[in-house]
Amino acid sequence: MNLVYERCAGLDVHKKNVVVCANIANAKGHRHKERRTFTTMTPDLLRLRQWLKDLGVTHVAMESTASYWKPIFNVLEGHLEVLVVNAQHLKAVPGRKTDIKDAEWIADLLQHGLLRPSFVPPAWQREVRELTRYRISLSEERSRLINRLQKTLEDANIKLASVVSDVMGRSARDMLSSLLAGEVDPAIVAELARGCMRSKRDLLAQALQGQLKSYHRFLIAEQLADIDTLDDAIERMSGEIAERLRAYKYQIQRLSTIPGIKRRLAEVILAEIGPDMSRFPSARHVASWAGMCPGNHESGGKRLSGKTRKGSPWLRSALVEAAHAAIHAKGSYLSAQYQRLVVRRGGKKATIAVGHTLLVIIYHLLSEDKDYEELGGNYFDEWDRQAVQKRLVHR
Repeated sequence: MNLVYERCAGLDVHKKNVVVCANIANAKGHRHKERRTFTTMTPDLLRLRQWLKDLGVTHVAMESTASYWKPIFNVLEGHLEVLVVNAQHLKAVPGRKTDIKDAEWIADLLQHGLLRPSFVPPAWQREVRELTRYRISLSEERSRLINRLQKTLEDANIKLASVVSDVMGRSARDMLSSLLAGEVDPAIVAELARGCMRSKRDLLAQALQGQLKSYHRFLIAEQLADIDTLDDAIERMSGEIAERLRAYKYQIQRLSTIPGIKRRLAEVILAEIGPDMSRFPSARHVASWAGMCPGNHESGGKRLSGKTRKGSPWLRSALVEAAHAAIHAKGSYLSAQYQRLVVRRGGKKATIAVGHTLLVIIYHLLSEDKDYEELGGNYFDEWDRQAVQKRLVHR
C-alpha cells in the first residue's frame, strides 16, 4: 500500500503511561521504528512532544480512551497533527496484544492513511462543553435531592406533594419553613399559600397534618440547604456559560424559536455541535454522528436491526428532552409528526424521530443562517390530500 504519512507515530494511552511507536525513515530511505514509554505527567509529556518533533514526526494517532487522551491532546495540539480515533476502529490481531504492539499497529495504520479521526471541537467549544455538562450534572443532583425530600415528607406523614405540583415552589417553601420553625397547627401553615393555591387551603391543612419528629426536621433542613446551594451553583454556571457564548447570541436566539427548545437547551446543543456546520457535509452526517438515526445491520439481504448507534449522550438527551416538549406544542409540525408516527412505531421511536427532525432543523438554521418557519399542524394533510381523502372514504 502507498505511504500517506512519511513520519508518523502511534500512541497507546493509559492512565499512568503512554507507549509511543514512531514510524520514520532514515537518510537512506529505509524505514524503522523508534519506541519509547513516557509517563502521563505534564513534564514527561513535554519531553514526549520534543522527542517527536526531533524525529520530524508530523502526524500522531491515539485511541479515545476514556478521558486519558485529553492531557496528551492538550500538550500536542498546535504542534503536531493529532488524530483521536475510535477504539473500535483499531482492533488488532487477537492473541498478540501488548502495549508496544498496539502502538506499532496504530502507527502502521496511520502511515497508510487507514484511520478516520474523530471530531474534536476547538478549545473554546470544549471549555463550554465542560461547563454545560457540569450544569446538567448539578441539575440532576438537584432532582435527586428533591426526591429525597419528598421521601422524608412521606415518612413524616406529610402529603404535601399530593396537593402541590412543585414542592420547591414559593408556597411550599414557606410552609416547610413554618414547619421547621416549630408550627404544629396545619391550618395556620396552610394560610401561607399564595395565589391559586389559596383555594386549596382546606386540602393543604389535611396534607400538612403528620407526625413530624425532630430527626425529620433535621433532615428536611439539611436537604433544603443542599438544594439552595445547588441552585446558587447552577445560577453561577449559567452566568459563566452565557458570558462565554455572548458572541453567539444570535444563534441561540434563532434556536430558541424552535418548539421545545429554550435558552438552556440551545446552549447545550450549541456547545455539543458548535456553530460551524461546515465540518458536517450534510444533515445526515450530523444525525449519524449524534446517534439520532437508524443504524445499519443487514445480512443476506435482510435488515436485522435498525436501533440507533451510540453517539453523544449529552446531545441525545438534550434532543429527546426538546422532543418531549415539542410534541405538546399544539398546532405544530413536530406535534403532528409525533401523532403520525406514534400509532405505528410506538412512543419511544416516535420521540427519537422527532429528535432527529429537530437536529435536521438545527443544522439548516445554523448552516443557512435562516429563521425557523413553522409548517403547521395540518402539514401532512395538505402534503398529500388525495391520500387523506382515499383513507377517509375507505374508513
